[in-house]
Amino acid sequence: MQIVKKVSEEFSGMRLDKASSIIFEDFSRTQLKKWIIEGRILLNNELASPKETVHTDDEIEINPISEIKTSWEPEEIHFEVIKEENEYLIINKPSNLIMHPGAGCHDGTLANGLLFRFPELRNIPRAGIVHRLDKDTSGIILIAKTEKFRNYFVQLLQERKVKKNYKAIVVGKIIGSFEITDPIGRDKNNRTKMAVRPDGKEAFSFVRLEESFQNYSLLDISIKTGRTHQIRVHLSSKKLPIIGDKIYNPSKHIAKETRSDLVDVIRDFPRQALHSYRLSFEDPHTNEILNFEVPMHEDMKNLIKRFKKHI
Repeated sequence: MQIVKKVSEEFSGMRLDKASSIIFEDFSRTQLKKWIIEGRILLNNELASPKETVHTDDEIEINPISEIKTSWEPEEIHFEVIKEENEYLIINKPSNLIMHPGAGCHDGTLANGLLFRFPELRNIPRAGIVHRLDKDTSGIILIAKTEKFRNYFVQLLQERKVKKNYKAIVVGKIIGSFEITDPIGRDKNNRTKMAVRPDGKEAFSFVRLEESFQNYSLLDISIKTGRTHQIRVHLSSKKLPIIGDKIYNPSKHIAKETRSDLVDVIRDFPRQALHSYRLSFEDPHTNEILNFEVPMHEDMKNLIKRFKKHI
């Protein structure tokens, strides 16, 4: 019995459990809170805590019958800590690592690894995870270590005061730079995908050419909004699919005049060639702008080396 409803403007800013009790009036708040904890209620297709804040047009999905069994138990998971402060961590997430347990992935996530290395994060919602990267996107992530800093950083995200920069290797070439402002929403035919839709949520991506390899490009992308799969959807919509993207480049597109020895290298690239390399935000105590960077992972560096050999 799956029911999906959108959050209207009047409920924006409420806790998830309170908003759910109003929207799904046939169930008690106590029952709904229990289901949220059990994973039977999803916020924007993801697990959430009862006190998670909801916003206009968020989707709340309720399934009272189907229980999603997940584990938030500590596990030894490999990831690199770039910086550790009293209030937060800066993590360099490897590819092939899901952020937290959910439908279809019960354990073995970054959240499990965080709880193993930093047990105090058990007291923070979602083990301190305040923003996310897709499973096969590598790079920089901030983890909140205190409730106060978590709330501060969430507010910065909502006010679009966190700057995030990515590098992507795509099929195609551009000149200079441009902005993509097409709105993004859930794909009408496939709920696991996103798509450019006139009735979607506003989304802003700024794309700049960093280096060209004939009919392939290394792009530098900054985003003002953080929609699900935003960069992947925006680039695909402009006929600039990311190499290795199984969802938005499923046919493994190859540019014209690509040398035969490069074709297999491109088609065999194991994940989307997308890396979050920079995160910037204002320090809550000093008002200083903090910048953190991590280099591209070796698989993307090696792909670029192969391109350069054939220029």
